Amino acid sequence: MSESELRHAFPKGGASWPDLKAEMAEYSADDADWRHGRVPMFVFKNDAETQDIGRNAFFEYFTENGLGGTRAFHGVGRMEREVLDYGLALFEAPDTGVGVFSPGGSESIFIAVKAARDAYRARAGAAQLGLNIVMPVSAHAAFDKAAQTMDLEIRRAPLRPDMRVDIAALGALVDDCTMLIVGSAPCYPHGVVDPLEQLSDMAVDRDVWLHVDACVGGWILPFYRRNGREVGPFDFTLPGVRSLSADLHKFGFCPKPASTVFFRDRADQERAQFVADAWPSGVFRTATLAGTRPAGAVAAAWAVLNHLGSVGYARAADRLATMTDAYVADIQAIDGMQMWAKPDMSLINFGSHIHDMTKVAAQMTQRGWLTTLTRRPVGIHIMMSLLHEEPRQQYVADLRAAVHASASDTPVPNMASTGYAS
Repeated sequence: MSESELRHAFPKGGASWPDLKAEMAEYSADDADWRHGRVPMFVFKNDAETQDIGRNAFFEYFTENGLGGTRAFHGVGRMEREVLDYGLALFEAPDTGVGVFSPGGSESIFIAVKAARDAYRARAGAAQLGLNIVMPVSAHAAFDKAAQTMDLEIRRAPLRPDMRVDIAALGALVDDCTMLIVGSAPCYPHGVVDPLEQLSDMAVDRDVWLHVDACVGGWILPFYRRNGREVGPFDFTLPGVRSLSADLHKFGFCPKPASTVFFRDRADQERAQFVADAWPSGVFRTATLAGTRPAGAVAAAWAVLNHLGSVGYARAADRLATMTDAYVADIQAIDGMQMWAKPDMSLINFGSHIHDMTKVAAQMTQRGWLTTLTRRPVGIHIMMSLLHEEPRQQYVADLRAAVHASASDTPVPNMASTGYAS
């Protein structure tokens, strides 16, 4: 049968909502069980009340367009400005700081990379070719997306044994064509914050733009610090930080799609804008790559931030940290299992010198857990929200059984190599 014969014909229409809803449920019948914490990413939940508030606020502005927040939908525009003000305060930006509400972390990163590139060009006085980004090998693949789009070179620095970037190795990759250096707070693969104070010093000394990718931890890590957890500074208190990305739809517990990117100076944000004026309709200017944006995401973020506030986020940070400590202790109590890094947040990456983690992962999949693996070092990776609080004991029991079932007399190569390079 050809591909065209397998395609669905355009619908005749007339389907009722009950029928459509039933068919949608049928389509999703085989989805992974994210509601009970069996998915290691994608969904982030604080509690039912926060989820309901975010959903309700989203649908209050279901029809409006975030693109029209300054011209038509003044309430949306006001909420967006207030959300960005909250972030500027949280990340201790100077009075010159400014933010952008974007549809996601990849776009927030893209916007920052464009700003850094155009700032370099403005200083160099030409659209210089051969520019590069220097970043840890653990930095997010969204930088690769941006680099591929803008014809930039990516240079990856190896990690220390604690899975943070090796500062000396990163510094050796910086040259006169380096337009951006990157650090993570925390990095996605290992859940640790890079030594950003040292990266800031390097950025100042070498006059290079430093971007902090706090897409994962930005909106919650400040509350880890306020709760007394040992998390190093990662925001605009570091003089070398010129931009910072932080997703609201991760540990801000806001409905998708919602992210933010902040700049130390308005001039840098203006460089990030997309402007076209050759067509008959006149100047078209957007702060994001996307034009139309769901206004519901703006309203939902505003509602969730005002609902939780500093007290609610501090409470969530405490619960996340306590839960993560319990997972770490339970997993390390299983014979042969260890953390590849001591997590700074609720992302964990664990493996073994003696067990084949690909077999362990397969066993966990058979037990109904969606499982993801890091390649270097080989290990299981979970980005945990409070959905993972309740099933912890079941997860650990299944992991223990999976390790036992996957045990083999065949020696396993050393999978605990650290400080990996690209």
